Amino acid sequence: MSTRWYPIYQRGNPQLRVFLPNFWMKLVRPLPKQMPNIVNFQCSMEMTKYDIKNYLEKIYNVPVIDVRTKITMGKFKRDIGRGYVTKDDDIKYAYVVLPKGQTFQYPDLFEKSKEDEEENMKSLDEAKKSFKKYIERNKNRSDVPSWFSI
Repeated sequence: MSTRWYPIYQRGNPQLRVFLPNFWMKLVRPLPKQMPNIVNFQCSMEMTKYDIKNYLEKIYNVPVIDVRTKITMGKFKRDIGRGYVTKDDDIKYAYVVLPKGQTFQYPDLFEKSKEDEEENMKSLDEAKKSFKKYIERNKNRSDVPSWFSI
């Protein structure tokens, strides 16, 4: 099931065609804690359980034991000014079970280092000092707005 328009076959070699899937999957961190061998994905609504299993096995070489899907309804919102109702898109979640010995750990994208923490503390101290200086400079000028000072 493909909605892409692929070029028509032409004589001659090589045939420069790459068939890409129309589907997408996004790795999602689950809200409640789950078993270490269960991974959550958001996927396109057109994907079936078999499509998800084949997608992960063929493209990423991930062995899959079971796939369960859930469709959540998008939120309804009322426009205050005009009064009409809009609805967000529905979302399909896929819960993929990996083999018993495999575990999945979500990558730590924003790991903190001690150097970053020291820099943050220095910049915070500088900001505090400059704010105290600003307050001291304008404490006796209650009738003049703060943005007016030089």
